[in-house]
Amino acid sequence: MDVDLTVTAGNYRFDGVSFAVDTNIWLLGDEEEVLVVDAGFDATAIAAAIDGRDVLGILCTHAHNDHADAALTLADATGAPVLLHPGDAKLWATVNPGRRPDAELADGQVLTVAGSPVVVLHTPGHTAGSVCLHLPDEGLLFSGDTLLSGGPGMTGDVMSSRSTLHDSVRRKLLVLPDETVVHPGHGYDTDIGTERVESWAGQI
Repeated sequence: MDVDLTVTAGNYRFDGVSFAVDTNIWLLGDEEEVLVVDAGFDATAIAAAIDGRDVLGILCTHAHNDHADAALTLADATGAPVLLHPGDAKLWATVNPGRRPDAELADGQVLTVAGSPVVVLHTPGHTAGSVCLHLPDEGLLFSGDTLLSGGPGMTGDVMSSRSTLHDSVRRKLLVLPDETVVHPGHGYDTDIGTERVESWAGQI
């Protein structure tokens, strides 16, 4: 399994808040096919990283603009479907009005890329429809903004809940093996063992 990282830059905008942010865009697959995890800010840069490979899907971990505002442009360029959990339908409509995602993501759903299963974990809290993507055979987790290096994602807007986020992390993520490598939506990689000890001890 190959994992490629492209970092895009722009301004996060929601609920009257705006600030500059770099977003991690992850490509997982092989030399022939990939899944794209998130598509924020710069469809051209993401398409360049895809480099002609077949895109099986564009998976949005949630619908904030820094993770989803380039998804439709990238879908049109590649012919790939956009997938999103329905819990973020209202949020998606504020970012991409007039056009829905092509398909839904569901808790426990299993996708496949390069012969490896990709398990969808619904992890509400940062947003109602936030998901993480677990590759059990590879020991990888793509966590969006549910879990970052050093702690959880932001929960300061009207569509977020810190208590719900903590519950999601406790029930869905901290039960994974300690050595599971976490590829987050922003910042540096971490692993479940580190986050259990350093970030969540005493919090959950």
